[in-house]
This record gives sequence, C-alpha cells and structure tokens, in this order.
Amino acid sequence: MNVRRGIAAHSWIIAGVVTGLLVALPVVVVAASIFQSSNGEWSHLAQTRLPRYVTNTVILALSVCAIAGFFGIVSAWLVTMYRFPGRKMLSWAQLLPLAVPAYLSAYALTDFFQFSGPVQTWLREQFHLVPGEYWFPNIRSLGGAIIILAFALYPYVYFAARVAFLELPRSALEASRTLGRGPLLTFLSVGVPLARPALVAGIMLVLMETVAHFGAVDYCAVDTFATGIYRTWFGLESPVAAAQLSALLISVLFLLLGLEWILRRGNRYHRTTSRCDQERVTSLGMTKGILASLFCICPIAVGFILPASRLLVLAIREGDSRASQVLGELIFTTAWVACLASIIAVVLAVLIGYSRRLQKGILTGFSSTAARAGYAIPGPVIGIGLLMTLVWVDHAINDVSGSLLGEHWKPGLIFTGSVAALVIGYQTRFLAVSISFVESGFSRIHTRVDDAARTLGAGPTRTFFGIHLPMMRRSLFAAGFIVFVDVAKELPITLMLRPFNFDTLAVRVYSLASDERLEEAATASLAIIVIGLLPVFLLSRHIERRPGASLEVDSQ
Repeated sequence: MNVRRGIAAHSWIIAGVVTGLLVALPVVVVAASIFQSSNGEWSHLAQTRLPRYVTNTVILALSVCAIAGFFGIVSAWLVTMYRFPGRKMLSWAQLLPLAVPAYLSAYALTDFFQFSGPVQTWLREQFHLVPGEYWFPNIRSLGGAIIILAFALYPYVYFAARVAFLELPRSALEASRTLGRGPLLTFLSVGVPLARPALVAGIMLVLMETVAHFGAVDYCAVDTFATGIYRTWFGLESPVAAAQLSALLISVLFLLLGLEWILRRGNRYHRTTSRCDQERVTSLGMTKGILASLFCICPIAVGFILPASRLLVLAIREGDSRASQVLGELIFTTAWVACLASIIAVVLAVLIGYSRRLQKGILTGFSSTAARAGYAIPGPVIGIGLLMTLVWVDHAINDVSGSLLGEHWKPGLIFTGSVAALVIGYQTRFLAVSISFVESGFSRIHTRVDDAARTLGAGPTRTFFGIHLPMMRRSLFAAGFIVFVDVAKELPITLMLRPFNFDTLAVRVYSLASDERLEEAATASLAIIVIGLLPVFLLSRHIERRPGASLEVDSQ
C-alpha cells in the first residue's frame, strides 16, 4: 500500500511539473532570443525608450493594483459582513466589469468624455462655456489608463476576497470583537491576514494583467513595456530586442512571485473547520448603509454601467447591419471555445497545484511560477512564440512519419493553424488565473487533513477526489469562470492562432473598430458583454449558496 501511495504521489508530481514546463514552453522560446544579437537595437532602446517604459509601467501597475485592491477588498468585506440597501444585488453586480474588455471600456469612455462627446457638449450648452477656456480631464492619458484598467480589473480582487471572506471562521471575528477591537481593526488585523493568500492571488492577477495589457494602454497613448514590446517586434521588426524586453519583464515577475513566497512560507492559512460557521450579518444604520451602497456602486458604474450604456447607445444609433447574419454563429463559436479552454485550464491548474502541495520544492515551485509567466506577456508575443514552437513540432512529426512510413504518410500541419493551437495559446496566456485560485483553495485546507487521510489508508488520488475536490469547489468554479470570460474577450492570440475562417466576437469587434466603425462594432461588443453575464450570475448563485448556513442579524 505504501509503495502504491508513493507511486501515485510521484505520478501527480511528475504530471504537474511536466504540465507547467510545457505550458511555459512558448515563453521559453521567446526568452531564448535574448542570447542572439539585436544589432545594437537593445542598446538604443535602453538609452532612449526603456526609462519611460519602466517609469510608466511601474506607475500604472502600482496605481491600478492600489485602486483595484482597495475597491475589491473593501467591497467584498462590506457585502460579506454587513447588511445595507441593495446588498444582495451588489454582491454579484461587483463582477459585471469582468464582462467588459478593457479596450472596449477605453473606446466607450473616450467617446463619452471626449470634446465632442455628450458630457462636454452638455457642459458647454448648460454653462455657456467657450472651447479652450475651460479644463476637462483627458481620458487618453496615463491617468485615464489607470482608471480604465483599475475598474475593469478590480473584480479579480473582489472575487478572490469574497470567496475567502465567506470561508472565514466567525469565531475568530467574534473573538476579536470580544477583545475590544472595533470593526475596522477586526478587518485589518483578522479578516485581511486570514484571507491573505486569496487577496495576494487576486492582486497578482491584476498586476500581471496590467503589465501585459496592450489595447487600452495603447489607445490611451501610454508607453509601457507591453506597447514597447509590440512596437519593437512589429514596428522596428526586431524580435530579438522585443524578446529581451519580454525577458526583463518576466524576470521582474519571477522576482515578485519569489519575494511573496519567501514572505509567506513561514505562515500558514488554513480553515480550522470542515465547514464555515453560521453567517452573521451586521445591519448598518441608515447613513452608513447608504454610504456602503454608494461605495459599492461606484466601481460598477465606472467599470460596467458607463461603457455598457455608451455601447448600447451606439448600437441603437447605427449598429451592425450584418448582425442578424453573423452574430449567432460568432456567439456559439466564442462560447464553446471559451468553455473548452476554461475546463482544460482548471484541470491543468489542479495538476500543478496538487503536485506543489504534495512536494513543496524548487522543481514544483519553479514549474508553477513558469506556468504563470505567460500572463505577464502581451498576447502577440505569446502568439509568435507558440507559432515558432508548433511549427517545429509539426515538422518533427512529419519528419518522423516520413522516415518510418514513407513520404505519402506525412500528416501535414496538425497543430499550426488549428483550434488546438488556439486552445494551447489560451493556456499559456490565462493558466496563471486558474493556478492562482486553485493554489489559494489548496492553501485553505490544513495539511492535517492529508495526514488523517493517509493514516486511514487513502492515497493521494483518493484524498484529492474524496476530500480536496469538494472542499475547494468554489475556487475551481471561480477559476473556470474567470478564464471563460478572459478567453471570450481575448483578441491578439485569437487573431494570430485561429484557423482559417474561424472568427469570434472579439475578432469581429476588432475588424470593425480598426476601420473606425465603432457604432457597428458596438453590437458585437454588447454580445461579448452578454456572454459574460450568464457565468457571472451562475457563479454568484453558487457562491452565495451555503448549505446548512442560516442567517442571523445583529442590530448595531
């Protein structure tokens, strides 16, 4: 029995390590270009553009993480611990901005706040203002990019915090209040520390998405690493210099992940019970309740209501004349490929996360970190790296088949230009999302559970399916949901790796918006938003459903 348990454990570990390294292979191919000569272009970038890239990226990343973290964590705490007007609706409405791609928010908000937009036009008419004699903030700036990305990405933090706060033991919170600590100190000294793995996972996702985001940042005319890599590769036609920029970005990411692991490795964050205590929601007074509602509404308004309503107005005003002919097929294609990619991402994340739980070592830690690296690299770079990898694999398969079976038995291109290439690209880009939530779920299950199962004769496989899987189902649903929405919105990888005549809603939006036909693109944009709304609703219902939990209200 011990021998079989050892074989099973090693099988999980090997599977997890191999999965992580294979997913990171396109990133490795791109990073390997740093050993080639860039013919002086890297030196030119380092002297001219690199300082601006570094400065803008640091400011953008820190500002977005701070704003997204603040609104995400505080909103999750409010809807979890307090009763106030609109709480039930706001608890799931916080996820709505995930359904709106950041680049669509940039288009819509710019159109809404620009000089000829409805806001400035109304101000000039109402107050008889003369153009050039009043100041109005420019949305196409670094500050505008920060606001757009922060309110588009804060649901990552909210979702992770919401799941973690729902699983907090109420006994710890009540003990803090009994010892004389008020609501704020209880939140800072008990709630946040106990939920730290989930909060860090959410903030790291925001950080990686921010540094890799291209569409909204480029539209706001901000020079960052993402825009620099893209322009260096396609504008200067220097893939080596672009790869060197990417390698520098990956190095910083690895440094941040390693630093957080060092800071956290001495601590343990586990649930002490198999099921959370009964939920106790404190009722806020009238004034505090209204303030809490307004606080939770603010990010929803900026991240969802304003861009979605503007796109709706544009779609009604003109819209896509071919919507009835193409939207049905595009919606189906987008939904099924996103569903397939999200299921595979959850399975691969479980392999990587469980292998790291069974053996906390350098190899499993490195494979987990390597699998996350693609999330911090712009989509076009991943697409090119994957194309280089898959072309080599296809040629190798054809060479082997030709030598063994003859020239007439060569299968041709198997991966390149197929749906398989598209799904693999999505794993490289978005597996970090799934890994973060899966590892956060594992971290809240005490290792004594594994020890007890092993004492009772259960091996690693039986322990996972019988104990771990039921206890972390919320984390798995969260991972699958966010990957689904991200894939539905993804544009660069889809454009580069899709098979011939294979279009998604994002491709349709891009093709129309690139021709300055934003009104027509608004129809497909709304379809992307609608696709994201259904998983938001279903997952919110799943999270709110707490078997055996009753609701008690304390008056304050």
